[in-house]
Amino acid sequence: MSKTHSTSVTAFVSAPGPIGYLAEGEPVFHGSPANAPKLLDPVRRDVHTALVTASVGDDGRLLPVIGAHVDGLVVAGFGAGHVPGGYVDELEKLASRIPVVLATRTGRGPVLRRTYGFRGSESDPISRGVIPAGTLTPIKAKVLLHTALAIGTSSADIRALFEEGCSR
Repeated sequence: MSKTHSTSVTAFVSAPGPIGYLAEGEPVFHGSPANAPKLLDPVRRDVHTALVTASVGDDGRLLPVIGAHVDGLVVAGFGAGHVPGGYVDELEKLASRIPVVLATRTGRGPVLRRTYGFRGSESDPISRGVIPAGTLTPIKAKVLLHTALAIGTSSADIRALFEEGCSR
């Protein structure tokens, strides 16, 4: 469920459609919720995560500045998860010391993993240690990353959480 309008009474929308309906006063659901990780009390309250949105012409020079002040980073990439070529080396450096997650800023659909092969295409940063967010929007990926870090989840387990729980 996502908020898609700032003031409308029908602002919350579920993709790809309604999760259910009412029939004779009783809720009828199309499916059951996916298993979600059990979240515990935070181990750390001082977790800092950031969300950076890739844009045309961006050379990535702010990534190390932001990366120096966060425990985890989410990048909202173009289309299927592409980033500007100038991002690639910086994301690789960051991913060697903090979890870096790549989401698509399109609003729907997954981050691809192996369709394109040019510098900055989705497969490039993923091959350098960046974690694909699957179908999670950048904001949802940030919430998951922040929560995982706050409960003390290891980088390897964060990768598994995104790869197993957020796949297509």
